[in-house]
This record gives sequence, structure tokens and C-alpha cells, in this order.
Amino acid sequence: MLDVAVDSGARLFKACEVIGLSIRSVQRYRLPDEVEPDGRKAGAIGRIPTNKISDKERTEVLAIANMVKFANLPPSQIVPALADEGRYVASESTFYRVLRSEDQLAHRGRSKAPAAHSCTEPLEAVRPNQLWSWDITYLQTTVKGLFFYLYMILDVYSRKIVGWEVYEEESATYAAKTALKAYLREGIGSKGLILHSDNGSPMKGSTMLAMLQTLGIMPSFSRPSISNDNPYSEALFKTVKYDVDFPEQPFETIEETRVWVAKFVPWYNEEHHHSALKFVTPGQRHRGEDIEILTKRELVYETAKTLHPERWAGTCRNWKRPEVVTLKNVRNVKELEKTMLEKIA
Repeated sequence: MLDVAVDSGARLFKACEVIGLSIRSVQRYRLPDEVEPDGRKAGAIGRIPTNKISDKERTEVLAIANMVKFANLPPSQIVPALADEGRYVASESTFYRVLRSEDQLAHRGRSKAPAAHSCTEPLEAVRPNQLWSWDITYLQTTVKGLFFYLYMILDVYSRKIVGWEVYEEESATYAAKTALKAYLREGIGSKGLILHSDNGSPMKGSTMLAMLQTLGIMPSFSRPSISNDNPYSEALFKTVKYDVDFPEQPFETIEETRVWVAKFVPWYNEEHHHSALKFVTPGQRHRGEDIEILTKRELVYETAKTLHPERWAGTCRNWKRPEVVTLKNVRNVKELEKTMLEKIA
């Protein structure tokens, strides 16, 4: 049929489109008989690799890996040791492959195998003062190598800064004072607050943990050696340091630093329209005022669409209030509670 169409003056690819075939498939079908339709020469499929080790060599690999002097070593150390003896039995990857097939590729040393740090279910906040996040950042001074340290506690649900302090050093004692002030200022009581942080020494110091235990606050920590498990505090510090009013020159005194932060916090809480909150301020969301604000915005857009429907190709802008805020990749809270109690004791 294709030949008839082409002889009548049709283009081959057009004829293929009519009958639902790819022109490349037709070209492969017309290859010489000695070539398979997929382009490989006949007989190539099923050929035994020339570099495959024999059964005897496979047995030797297993015997060597289980020798007393190699029993606690991985193939990455066995192969160089054999080379030092002037022997080549198989490549490192072959050793790994053979051991894996025999279910012997396990931790072979006396030390404990690396622990897999499993994550629990993500922490969720559905109201203010349910989940806080905090961290410490450096603020440059006019003295090279000397820094002031900004402690900030953020409500994850509302993004409101609920506590901050500036000190001349990192300390679990200062961290405990900052947490206590925020706790009293917000009137937490017995609401079951969780405080998330990274694994720094001020965060896990006994003074800080004892304070949290006294206040009934459950600590939560990022996974070990993971730098980006505290995203809300990291994002806040970026907002701090990229603020248009952030001093271009380093701070001279700690009093000057505290004055600047004291101006920044009210602006952030009450004037900064947060993109993750549908552009309401953290203070408005913290107090629940965002419900009315977003409802009014939605009504404005619906009215505008009714007046000029031709200007909308689809639905109106989404002004729906984010009801749940999630913090992922946290360590097991119950295990942390047990560790905290042991450390305090």
C-alpha cells in the first residue's frame, strides 16, 4: 500500500501518517535480512560476555573474601591488599557483585554499621503557638573575626517573630533565656508547644533542655549533618540580612545591633506582607485577622470578574487561606524526649 501511494506521487511520511505508522519503523522493516529490525546484527542477542569470570574464579573470590585476614575488610581494601601481594583475582566491582549475589555484602568490620536516621511523620501546625522554629545567626562587627549573635524564635504557622535577643556569644544559657521570654510573652501555658532547631550545641545544651522540660516544651531537631532541615529560620535570616535597611557597614556595638533589630522585628511582624501567607502580615495571621482580609480580597476579585468576564481566561486568583503548615525531615520526637531526660539527669 505504501509503495502504491509513493508511486502515485505521495510523500512516504504522509502515507505513513495515514495508516498510523512511523516512517522510522517502515525504514527498519525494509532493512536487509541479515540485520535485525532493531538495528543489531543477527546473533548478537544472548551472547555470553567475554569478560565473565568462571565458576572456579567465582569460588576463589568468595574464598578470599572469607579468609581470616580479609573477613572484616570491604572489597575496596581487599583488592589493593592482593595487589601488594602480587596477585590479581578480580576487579573490585566483581568482588562486590559476587558478595552481593551471595548475600555477604554487609558491614564487615567490628565497628557499628552506619545508622539510618529515619524521619518521623512531618510536624504540622494548624494554629499559632503550636510549632516554633529557632536558630542563631552571625552579625558582623567592625572587629575582624568578632561577631554578635542574633537569636530568633519564629512561629512556623504565622511566621511571626515571637522572640529575639542579641548576645556576644553562643550559649545554651542565653538560648534558654530567649525561649523563656518568648514563652511568657505569648502566654503559652500548657498548649503542647514544639520548638524545632538544628543540632548546634546551644540548642542541645543541658541548660536549654532543662528550661524546655520545665516549661513543658517538646524539643525537635533536624537530622544530623543536614544543613537545610530548618528552612523557616533560614528563610527568616535571609529576610533579615537582605532587608533594604540592613546596615551596609558592620555593627560597632551590641547596643547599636539591638536597636536595629528592635526596629526590624515590628516591621517584619506588622508591615511585611509574607508571600507564603497570601501576602498578609505575620501579625495579622497570628491574630486570625487574615481570615477577613482574604475573604474581602476574594470578593473583590469575584466582583471584578463579574463586571468584566472577558478579562479572565480561567478562575480568579487563589486567595484561600493556608490552613496547615508542615515541617518535614525532623528526627523522632519520642526518642528526643528520652535523650533529653537522660541528658538532664
